[in-house]
Amino acid sequence: MTTSALSPAARLRGLKPDWINDPRVWRTEILAGLVVGLALIPEAISFSIIVGVDPAIGLFASFTMAVTISIVGGRRAMISAATGAVALVTAPLNREHGFGYLVAAVILAGVFQIVLGALGVARLMRFVPRSVMVGFVNALAILIFMAQVPEMHDVPWAVYPLIIGGLALMVLFPRITRTIPAPLVSIVILTVITVAAAIAVPTVGDKGALPSSLPTPGLPDVPFTFDTLTTVAPYALAMALVGLMESLMTAKLVDEITDTHSSKTRESIGQGIANIVTGFFGGMGGCAMIGQTMINVRVSGARTRVSTFLAGTFLMVLCIVFGPVVSDIPMAALVAVMVMVSFATFDWHSIAPKTLRRMPAGEIAVMVLTVAVVVATHNLAIGVVVGTITAMVIFAKRVAHVADVTAVVDPDGTQVVYRVTGELFFASSNDLVTRFAYATDPDRIVIDLSGTHIWDASSVAALDAIEAKYAQRGKTVEIIGLNQPSAHIHETLSGELTGSH
Repeated sequence: MTTSALSPAARLRGLKPDWINDPRVWRTEILAGLVVGLALIPEAISFSIIVGVDPAIGLFASFTMAVTISIVGGRRAMISAATGAVALVTAPLNREHGFGYLVAAVILAGVFQIVLGALGVARLMRFVPRSVMVGFVNALAILIFMAQVPEMHDVPWAVYPLIIGGLALMVLFPRITRTIPAPLVSIVILTVITVAAAIAVPTVGDKGALPSSLPTPGLPDVPFTFDTLTTVAPYALAMALVGLMESLMTAKLVDEITDTHSSKTRESIGQGIANIVTGFFGGMGGCAMIGQTMINVRVSGARTRVSTFLAGTFLMVLCIVFGPVVSDIPMAALVAVMVMVSFATFDWHSIAPKTLRRMPAGEIAVMVLTVAVVVATHNLAIGVVVGTITAMVIFAKRVAHVADVTAVVDPDGTQVVYRVTGELFFASSNDLVTRFAYATDPDRIVIDLSGTHIWDASSVAALDAIEAKYAQRGKTVEIIGLNQPSAHIHETLSGELTGSH
């Protein structure tokens, strides 16, 4: 029976995912969303403080980002919300020009992200090597841990046994059952203990007041002039680039963890839509949250958009309906969760002595540099860019020596055949001109390029220079063996690069 012959109800059933009727999946997704919703609250408040806005602004941003990206994003189960990277970029704008300009920048950043996504910026992710990806993951784990250190400094002594107890619960509870996420059990038990025993420790409520109502949409309170555009545009572009970089790197990481593929272009455009929605609801903008995504995917086992949607929904419900209860959650419980996430995120295999002995020195250097730059700048995007550029330089230096030239003189001495092997590009072709015996070679020279490939104009210029040197001595050069792409670039550029014609 053809699809067109099916009833509308049957066709609708065919569009439903396989897990839709599986209660175990729903339980996992709902509980994961609840854990992430709880973990988002102190983070969002902290990022609001960095920007210099009311805590409700960061919480609203986390709500709208998570709910919107769950619908329009390209990576299932990934969490987007207010983030530290975006907060650092936009804080100067809010400090110097006010909240209205911040909101305008968030909306414009969303527009930039949609344009960049449509232009295919996501395809640049293929140029990020594995050593940079490993460095990114390890730096992320270090940053997550470092973010918890202030919560363990200059605090009542009771905080430390609570953190240790929380970690012990998350290690031991999965041995009993995995039906309920261990982080949720840890948060509930530690909260009950501190409230019942009246233990005076820092709580979520100490971070700031929780909102009591939903956000309402509106336009940013700025003059709609060209001066406003020129003021917010640089911040918006920086926010767009940082947000896309973190989101795409996180999506790639989740792809590897879940062994599934995601649409990076859809994710890029989705991030833009989510930021536009967030801006119109008066939020501070955001991007993918790697720590909370690891809680959702690696710790809680979530795999669908439901967990992302519920994370944002639970965040608002917890703040508005259960605000007094949430305010009593000890920060020690959430610190324990994030410390566990940092240990689970770190790629311990990458620093094992056995791995380090076998890995090329250049790749180890790239990984270490990526980690160092990220930790020093607290900016994952800068570390990835620096690491990728370094990896490309090392690669170019390595393959620059791959091109080799061997000469065979005919027995009668009338011609010499030079066979070139390897890749010809700007780094390897620079030395090519010095590999020929211009003065002593016979009158006919054949250059066989069947074992190589011409990649750029520098290589064509080098071949032109070789021919010119032989021509000055009255000798002829014939180039043979070019593959089709190499022949095309050679025919197009040969004789056109010196300007002497």
